[in-house]
Amino acid sequence: MRTIDTETTRRALRFERLIPALRDMFVAGCEVPLRHVHALPGQAAQPGGTVLIMPAWQEGRYLGIKTVNIFPGNAERGLPGLFSTYTLYDASTGEPLAQIDGNEITSRRTAAASALAASYLAPAQARNLLVVGCGRVGGLVPEAFRTVRPIERIAVWDRNEVAAKELAARLHAQDIDAFVAADIGQAASEADIVSCATLATQPVIEGAWLRPHSHLDLIGSFTPQMREADDAAFVGAKLFIDTREALQKSGELLGPMSRGVFAATNVAGELADLASGRVQGRTGSDGRTVFKAVGTALEDLAAAILVYESVETA
Repeated sequence: MRTIDTETTRRALRFERLIPALRDMFVAGCEVPLRHVHALPGQAAQPGGTVLIMPAWQEGRYLGIKTVNIFPGNAERGLPGLFSTYTLYDASTGEPLAQIDGNEITSRRTAAASALAASYLAPAQARNLLVVGCGRVGGLVPEAFRTVRPIERIAVWDRNEVAAKELAARLHAQDIDAFVAADIGQAASEADIVSCATLATQPVIEGAWLRPHSHLDLIGSFTPQMREADDAAFVGAKLFIDTREALQKSGELLGPMSRGVFAATNVAGELADLASGRVQGRTGSDGRTVFKAVGTALEDLAAAILVYESVETA
């Protein structure tokens, strides 16, 4: 069994290769059971942890299992609160093939899935991008979106101004016109694409700020308690999701649905529908589009296969 480190994983998952790999997997499909969630008790004054187990497979090809360990008390130990590993197997024999950096897979496939959606939904000539949230995933959004749209100007915003300044500096070092947005509302009103990757539980984006033909990408809300955009952001917009699971998991959708802003039947399509051509993306008559993702083990499997086959053929 190979052990594939962070740097090798990152090199294999360049967005110009990862985005098409995700598209192909959404078209082909795979088996994705519900994730397993297990709570671990705490010890003494330390809080417990949560273990997520996320399997996916294609019969006769590959089987993958991602394990995510979430331990909030790690901050006091000077450790990250989340660790993730990915194990890839031969689906015909069960033979373990590789263990891969799960953190790198998760962050890069998340940004790539949003970029894949934007390739169908964002204005074709989108040049101005606002990134809200400058953490591990938000920091990858500019590179991913520049793979599918002619982005020239990038505004970044984060509650932590240091994180925003660091991301803007990294983009500047790549000769990209990037700056920290002093006013998030003003930056949103100038953006063709607004991408949010935060852990917000209250809206950070208001629909009143958004341009009529812009694209809103919502990454962060993956529990019923989380949301990044207010109800007005959905009014009059064409809504797409990554999978139907988003309708059960995300406060971004559950809240507005409970208030009658839209119904589940108003969802225009899923990412698999767009990738396969069953549903058309943006048309000339469309106004604002919204894409809401919660992530799926299908994306992890596609990324892991790309890493493994890249290493095997190197």
